[in-house]
Amino acid sequence: MDRRHFLTQMAQAAAASAVAGTVVGAFVEENKAKQLTLRPPGALDEKEFIKTCIRCGQCVEACKNRENKVIVDGKEIDTLKLAAPGDNAPIGTPFFIARTGPCFMCDDIPCMYACPTGALTPEKCKNDKGEVTIDSAKMGVAVIDPSSCIAFWGLQCTACYRACPEIDKAITIEWKQNKRTGKHAYRIPVVHEEYCTGCGMCEMACVTEKAAIKIFPREVFLGKAGDRYVKGWDIKDQQRVKNASTKTTTKTGRSKLNPVQNLNQGVQWDQ
Repeated sequence: MDRRHFLTQMAQAAAASAVAGTVVGAFVEENKAKQLTLRPPGALDEKEFIKTCIRCGQCVEACKNRENKVIVDGKEIDTLKLAAPGDNAPIGTPFFIARTGPCFMCDDIPCMYACPTGALTPEKCKNDKGEVTIDSAKMGVAVIDPSSCIAFWGLQCTACYRACPEIDKAITIEWKQNKRTGKHAYRIPVVHEEYCTGCGMCEMACVTEKAAIKIFPREVFLGKAGDRYVKGWDIKDQQRVKNASTKTTTKTGRSKLNPVQNLNQGVQWDQ
């Protein structure tokens, strides 16, 4: 092997290693960040979505060709994108960024019906009557940061409320007295997760430099009360726990103690 051939092979090997390192690094970072990825309406739960999505891009094309196009400052706003390296989402999967390109809630949900594998399915957009409607989509849930939302400062802002397609349902305005001045009222936006679709129009409309209202995947933000707690006044919630197990299992030694014993554990009393 001559010197030139040897150096050429070494350069090719180095380039291949660099590319492989970049791809692996991107893969690791994207898998760490994928929990915060917002998916199109009708998406399966994240793990099943990743297994089922074939990265064909048909949902993205359907989104681009939708009828209700939105123009801002002379530029059409695209919602869905296919993830590329550096997008903090598994490569090739569809996602959207609420701040710059929210879901505009197409009534016919073209992206969902374009999916050939069922990664996006109408089953995830059904209401209580079994009707498929975009209003029943659960892409995420809006979360407000009171420390940066200027409405909590006492300034009059209802941008997110007015932008919400489920106005007076997903976001309502709560009036509170401004005790600092004694003369004015706070108009506080309140998110009701049961009606929030996670479309992100509120986040896009937020007037602060960094949005004070953000969309998060529901499984990341929302807690779970479990089957031991039920709203006795809510028929739907009673149905939720109808078949729940009533068996109580002691999992730790401490849980065998009664509340008084727990409170006094480790306390030494003066004799």
